[in-house]
Amino acid sequence: MPFYVKVGTVPPKRHTTFYKPDGKSLYREELFSTKGFSGIYSNKYHLYMPPQVDNIGELTPDFIKKSSELWNDAPLQYYHFITGKKNSKGNFLTSRNEFLKNEHITISTAHPSEDTDLFFRNSYAHEVIFVHYGQGEFLSEYGVLPFEPWDYIVVPKGTTYRMAFSQYDNNKLFIVESDASFEIPKHFRNEYGQLTEDAPYYERDFKTPRFIDPVDRKADFRLILKVQNRFFEYILPHHPFDVVGWDGFLYPYTFNIKEYAPKVGKIHLPPPIHLVFTTQNFVLCNFVPRLFDFHPNSIPAPYYHSNVDSDEVIYYVFGDFMSRTGVQEGSVTLHPMGIPHGPQPGKTEASIGKKETDEYAIMIDTFNPLKVTYNVKDTMIGDYSHSWLETK
Repeated sequence: MPFYVKVGTVPPKRHTTFYKPDGKSLYREELFSTKGFSGIYSNKYHLYMPPQVDNIGELTPDFIKKSSELWNDAPLQYYHFITGKKNSKGNFLTSRNEFLKNEHITISTAHPSEDTDLFFRNSYAHEVIFVHYGQGEFLSEYGVLPFEPWDYIVVPKGTTYRMAFSQYDNNKLFIVESDASFEIPKHFRNEYGQLTEDAPYYERDFKTPRFIDPVDRKADFRLILKVQNRFFEYILPHHPFDVVGWDGFLYPYTFNIKEYAPKVGKIHLPPPIHLVFTTQNFVLCNFVPRLFDFHPNSIPAPYYHSNVDSDEVIYYVFGDFMSRTGVQEGSVTLHPMGIPHGPQPGKTEASIGKKETDEYAIMIDTFNPLKVTYNVKDTMIGDYSHSWLETK
C-alpha cells in the first residue's frame, strides 16, 4: 500500500516496552514485514505470543482434490469456460475451485454457501478476492473490512482472516493468488509514493480496516494454512484476533471496480492502459464503462493480437463485451501465448461508430504459460476455437 495507517493503540516508539493495564505484563509486538526487513511492513501488538500453537497436522488430500487436479494433457487451444457450472458448496475456503494455475498464480472461484468459525492464512501467496456477488465483512487481525459487490479485497501473504457473509444463498468470489505482492503500478505514483493526478484511482478510493476490540479468549481455535497445494491445520490456544493496535504500510484493503476512472484516446489504446495491479509475474487490468475512441475513422474493437510472452485471461463480470459473442457473467476466456486472438466475425465492423461501452471484466496477463485443471474441462464450451470461422 502507498500510505501509512495507524489503528487502535500503539506505543509512542516501536520496539520499546508497552505494558498492559496491570503495569506488569507486556503486549507482544510482531513485525509483519516483506522482503526480509527491506520492504513495506506493519507492527502489530498482541495480547498473546503470536507463535503459540497446541497442535499441527496436515489435512488429507481429499480437502483439496476437487480443486487442484491438473488436466496435464490439455491441448494448446483457445478456451471459454463457464465458472458458474462449478458450484461447490462450502464456506469461503472449502467452496473454492481452481481453474488455472502455474508456479506463480492460481485462479479460482468460490460460491460460499455456509458460515464457519475457522480461520485461514495463505502462507505462500498474496490474494486478490473479487466479490462478484455477496456482501459482508472481511475479518482479520487488522480489524474489519466491510465488503460489497464488485469490491477487490487485497490480502497480503500471511494474513489470518475469515469472511462472514450477510446471507448464504447467492455469493460468488473470483480469487487470484500470487507468490509476489500486488503492487500499485509505478507510473501511477510520484517519487513519494502518492498516487499521481492522472492515476485512474486515488488513495481515497481504498478502504482500510476499521478497528475492532481485541478478542481475549482462551480456547481451541482452528486455523487452516495453505502452503502451495498442501493444507495444514493449526489448533491455537487463544483467539487469533488479539491485536490491540497496529501501524504501518502492510494490511488488507478494499477497492471497488466502479471507482476505477478509465482513460480513453483518439484511437484504440492497448490493455496496459487499464492496469489495476502489477506483480513480478503477471498484471491485473479491468475493463469498465468508458467512452470509445474519438478519431473519425477509429475502430473501437481491439485489433488482432499475438502476444508471444503472455497468456491472456478475461473474467466477464457484467455487460455486453464488444469483441466477443457467447460470453456471460462468470465466463472466462483463456487465449494462450503465441497464437493470435481478437474480435470474432462481425464484431470489428459492428464496433465502428459506437460511442461508448457498458462492460465490466477483469483481465490477467501472465508471463508464464498457464495450466488448466479438470474444472476447465468440465465447464468449457467445446467449439470455442471455431468461433472465428466465418460462415460461407
